[in-house]
Parts: sequence; structure tokens; C-alpha cells
Amino acid sequence: MAFTRATGKHRGSSRMARRSVGFAGAATLATTGVIGTLASPALAADTDHRSIEDTGLTKVITEEDLAQRIDAQAAAQEREAFEIAAEAKAKAEAKRKAEARAKEIRESEQRAAREAERRRLASFQLPVDGSYVSTGYQTGGSLWSSGSHSGVDFHAAYGSTVVSVGSGTVVEAGWGGAYGNNIVIRMNDGTYTQYGHLSSIGVHVGQSVEPGERIGISGSTGNSTGPHLHFEARSTAEYGSDINPVAYLRARGVNV
Repeated sequence: MAFTRATGKHRGSSRMARRSVGFAGAATLATTGVIGTLASPALAADTDHRSIEDTGLTKVITEEDLAQRIDAQAAAQEREAFEIAAEAKAKAEAKRKAEARAKEIRESEQRAAREAERRRLASFQLPVDGSYVSTGYQTGGSLWSSGSHSGVDFHAAYGSTVVSVGSGTVVEAGWGGAYGNNIVIRMNDGTYTQYGHLSSIGVHVGQSVEPGERIGISGSTGNSTGPHLHFEARSTAEYGSDINPVAYLRARGVNV
């Protein structure tokens, strides 16, 4: 039996025509923004499997995020640099203050040392340590050519150390007649002191001496009845200008 091909308006669309219509419909749906819901299952599945990184939106978000991260990192670095600079400044200031304080303490100690040295050089003491007056000032008798004692005698066993009572310059060191071996010192305050009957002399004329500096050894040379130290205080270097040695030393803080 022979079949005839259908023609006319009831004829089905060709395969090419159906494909064209399908593409056109897909394009139309895509432009309306609903392709994800109306597309064929195969097209939807294909869309679902596409990586989100392939979209332009994801690219924009990633670039913005990177810019924010760079800004945050720059801000953190700026804060860190500021903190480092602030810490360095604080350390430098602390060091400056410490150095200034150390300098202040050092200068204070130096001033105190200079003042202590000044007081020491201006001080007076006994000519024989721990001694006492055995014969007083202006004691009368035939032992003295002037009829009285022009100084005082300090008890001193033979060989005792004799020191300068204060700071001054030696103006006489040698034999002094009735005084035996003697030393005369011009004190820094302008007065004079004399040390007589020494067994030996340990300084020379022109030498500067300080309080407590050894100048000789006690003895019994010259017009002497036994070992002791004859001590005088004078207003000049010459004999006859004597002043009370006990009052002289007490006025300068010495306990006699």
C-alpha cells in the first residue's frame, strides 16, 4: 500500500526550523532575566555547573576586596611605624633624662667633694695627735729669755709625729737658736705658726702644706729640758709677735 507525504498547513516543522525557534526562545528568555528558571533542564544544569569566578560580578567583588585588604595593610603598617617612632622617641627622651640626671648627680657629687676639700683645707687641728698642753702660754720663769713663755708646750714623746695645724707655706725650716730645729709656716689666713725643739725636719722653705701633713719629728733640741713640742702662734714671722696659741686654735675649731 502506498503512503503519501503530508502537505499543507498540517505539515510538521522541519528539524532546522525547530532548532532556530529554540535558539530564538532562549535568547528572548535570556534578555528578560529569567533564563535560569525557564531554560530547559539541560541548559539549567549547564549553568549550575559554571564556576562563579567566571562571572564579571565576582571579578568586581574580588578587586574591591583586594583593594580593601591593601588599604587595611597600609593602615596597619602606618600604625606600626607610628608606634615604633613613638617608642623610639620615648626611649630617646628617657635616655636624655637619665643622662641629665646622671650629670646632675655627678656635678652635685663634684660640688660636694670640692666643698669637702675646701673645708678640709680650711680646717685646723692639733700639732701632735691626741696631745695636751703641758706648759701654758706666758708662764713665767728663768727658762725663757723674755721672762715668760711665748708659746705653749705640747706633750710629745721623743719621735712623735708633728703635723701642720692648717694649710700654709713653709717660710723657715732649720736651726732656730733656743728653739733648736724649728719650722715656721705662714698660714693661708695670714697668721704664722712655729714648731720648735724638733729632732728632725721633713719640709723645706717654699713648700705648701695641708692640715695634718707631717712636717717633722718631736725631740729636745735647743733650749729644752726634755722631749716636747714648743708651739707658737704669731701675727708675723718674727719673734715677739706671739698670740695666745690655745685661743688661736680654739677660734679655729680645735678642741684644746
